[in-house]
Amino acid sequence: MKTLYVGNLPWDITSEELAEVFSAHVNVINCRIITDRDTGRSRGFGFVEVEDEDVEKAIAAVNGSMLGGRQLVVNEARPRQNRM
Repeated sequence: MKTLYVGNLPWDITSEELAEVFSAHVNVINCRIITDRDTGRSRGFGFVEVEDEDVEKAIAAVNGSMLGGRQLVVNEARPRQNRM
């Protein structure tokens, strides 16, 4: 399983809607929109988990596509760095 970073998301998108975008091309394991801790509002990006063999297909299919008037940015997520 690999995690994809999805940026430049519309502010009102739900995890379910984002999963639908990717499900048209690959099998989605999990999907989450990152929200602000204090306000609960979307931060404009999220993560989608897909099978290892579907990574390139998902990136090619969705990267640069339009959603809610915004051009999506999709790439393989980098490991989280420890914050001090």
